[in-house]
Amino acid sequence: MPWGRTYFAAQAVAGAMWWVAVFLVPAVREATLGSLDPVVVAAFDIPLFVAASAAAAFGLRWAAVVATAWTVAVTVALAVYATVTTEAGWGVLAMSAAAFASIVALSLVLIGRVPTERIAAGPFAFRPADARAATSRHLTGAALQIVVFWGLFLGVIPFALAALEHRWALAIPFPAIAVPVGIVVFVLASALGLWSAAAMSTRGGGTPLPAAMPNRLVIAGPYRFVRNPMAISGIVQGVAVGLLLSSWLVVVYAIAGSLLWNSVIRPLEESDLEARFGEEFRRYRSAIRCWWPRFGVVSSEAVGRSAPSS
Repeated sequence: MPWGRTYFAAQAVAGAMWWVAVFLVPAVREATLGSLDPVVVAAFDIPLFVAASAAAAFGLRWAAVVATAWTVAVTVALAVYATVTTEAGWGVLAMSAAAFASIVALSLVLIGRVPTERIAAGPFAFRPADARAATSRHLTGAALQIVVFWGLFLGVIPFALAALEHRWALAIPFPAIAVPVGIVVFVLASALGLWSAAAMSTRGGGTPLPAAMPNRLVIAGPYRFVRNPMAISGIVQGVAVGLLLSSWLVVVYAIAGSLLWNSVIRPLEESDLEARFGEEFRRYRSAIRCWWPRFGVVSSEAVGRSAPSS
């Protein structure tokens, strides 16, 4: 059975088991539905979620569309309900995971793959920066990008998640040492990110943004030791912010972001680098690991005279 249909089969079974638990275990009902009437919810959810997922598992495409649309709608509605009432927080998390997985499975059912290449389109398409621009312009662009992206992904989103975590009654106490550890880790990770951006702009003639990527590959700064220091920096920063906010949901957000980046963004980026730099990038990729630093002297003869942007 194809993966998309397999997922919908598993979702149908999991949904049926969850409904059994809702009616037999009060703790499950309270954690996932709050004060909502389970009979009323079941009247809609069992045919549109459980039955539709089962039908999708047997190859009915319209059923996959129905199950996915219903899952997304329920996730949004339950999130609003939980935010207003402070109930059913665990239900929101479960449905959020189901909604994401359903969208992926629906893509597999309808077109046989997940169209990840659409991420690298429009303003996020991979393009080299203006080769005629001065280094100061690239540094300014990199600095502006850092302010915007760090502010969004390390500020706005984590603070919103932490607030929802408390609002949905999902908070778990962290040990007192979490905050000082978070500060140290965040400072170190930020230093790595700034070092990487500076090397990218001064040696590569570009910025961290896909739409203004470096024109040259440089073995300099942290790129001598690991291929993706910018990504490592961002992930570790996210975990550190989770420690600072005492939010396990933010820590999960950072880890989930790393998985998404590694499985979706990195292959697209490395395909672009290989297309533009060919054997030079392939030598670098074979000599320097993606995530785990390899310390020591790295010669330009071994990996070429350049390193990828991230």
